[in-house]
Amino acid sequence: MVTAPLHRTRPASPDAGEVLGCMPRLHRYARALRRNREDADDLVQHTLERAWARATLWQGVGDMRGWLFSIMHNLHVDGLRQGRLDLVDLEQPPDIPVAAAQTERLALRDLDAALAALPFDQRQVLLLVALEGMAYAQIAQALDIPIGTVMSRVSRGRERLRALLSGRAPPSRGWLE
Repeated sequence: MVTAPLHRTRPASPDAGEVLGCMPRLHRYARALRRNREDADDLVQHTLERAWARATLWQGVGDMRGWLFSIMHNLHVDGLRQGRLDLVDLEQPPDIPVAAAQTERLALRDLDAALAALPFDQRQVLLLVALEGMAYAQIAQALDIPIGTVMSRVSRGRERLRALLSGRAPPSRGWLE
């Protein structure tokens, strides 16, 4: 009869390189969420601290990027709930240096302002889809919402963004916003 050894083997050490490889995307998404470089850097640092503190869970994580985005999302929402974050004033245009002769920068400014005007739920899924290239299923897992909710938020967000960029009044759907 063969018996299993009484001692347990330690799990493989976490791959810090995989976490570090996610940092540019984490920074980009944090900047889009917080709209302030210093706050975004703090959010990324808190995300990495939380992930490192739970390094023993890494072995069971299939998608490191999705897991890190989930941690970041939860930290951001917690900050909003606790009132620790300054919300962006949607009436005030963002301070973005713009060269008047360059239409690309004007278009980016308009896009940034239109994104800022979107409801938070719609903006966050649009950023994860467009900026991070995440699949709907990954977003649903990271934000802990049903995939149908992700799809409807993307659809409503795109519709509202198109209206804002074309100068039309965005659609109003009452409680669905």
